Amino acid sequence: MLYVVIAFLWASIWLYLLLGGADFGAGIIELISTGENRNKTRHTMYRAIGPIWEANHMWLIIAIVILFVGFPHIYTTMSIFVHIPLTAMLLGIIARGTAFVFRNYDAVEDNMQKIYNRIFVYSSAITPFFLGIIAASTVSRKIDKEADDFLSAYIYSWLNGFGITVGLFTVCICGFLAAIYIIGEVNTKEDKEHFIKIAKKMVVAAFISGAFVFLAAHLEQIPLLDWIFGHWVGNIAIAAASISLIVLWLTLDKNKDILIRLLAGFQISMILLAATYTHFPKIVLLKDGSALSLIDEAGLNKTIDSLAWALLLGSIFILPSLFYLLYSFENKKNTRSELRH
Repeated sequence: MLYVVIAFLWASIWLYLLLGGADFGAGIIELISTGENRNKTRHTMYRAIGPIWEANHMWLIIAIVILFVGFPHIYTTMSIFVHIPLTAMLLGIIARGTAFVFRNYDAVEDNMQKIYNRIFVYSSAITPFFLGIIAASTVSRKIDKEADDFLSAYIYSWLNGFGITVGLFTVCICGFLAAIYIIGEVNTKEDKEHFIKIAKKMVVAAFISGAFVFLAAHLEQIPLLDWIFGHWVGNIAIAAASISLIVLWLTLDKNKDILIRLLAGFQISMILLAATYTHFPKIVLLKDGSALSLIDEAGLNKTIDSLAWALLLGSIFILPSLFYLLYSFENKKNTRSELRH
């Protein structure tokens, strides 16, 4: 049953990156848009994510609950040594959600709408930035459990070149996912061309920021290249991601909306696989050379068994409801589109 729990943990992280990442990316694209395009982007993004935006955070909640219940030592270590970026990320989620609600559903439209808009777009970028920093800190061997001063214990473990570059890469990935997703949500040729240009820019930005991740890893003696290219799984994953990127680039303007969404999701999945496979099941690599493993740090067998059954039974009720939610709102959007035409 332990591997059932681990599978749910990785699935929740994967889905949060794909779905929540596209959600954050909506604000990122709005942030980098200017003038009339910003208003157009805002309304288009609202139609796309408005009805279901909150459901995306379900995956983050599931991941946190799994760590808290099933792997308390790992949860405690992360909560202590990276509590600053964790707090920043959670505050960003709260600020973004609050601003989204008030800017779209506030009964009174006044100058506060501008403040809500700013909070929404900036928190949309800040939140995935710190999410990337947290991910980087867990594998960079910067967490020092023996640290005897504040900076070494709570700052240097995440505030470093590798963490910052991974944070920027995560922001670019989120913007890329949102741009790809939104191409299928617009109706006019002009709007499609606009978002295709944004998608291509985000691909370039992700490629450049990814190069800086490798550079920072090399400078800080983090064996990222060995993790990714040191095993046949990583090599195949990177090759598959590269091929999918080429195909996606060639089909962006071919009106193959479903295909490019699948390619984008597949590409991010392969990058995640390549980056994590080599040191699995180690999830936190510590400065002293030790690591926290999902196998070794699991809770009591009875706890793991109960958690696994709760996840399995819960998915039976939650997943069909979620799929129906997506289906119903997609039909609603299609109906409105047909009525306009």
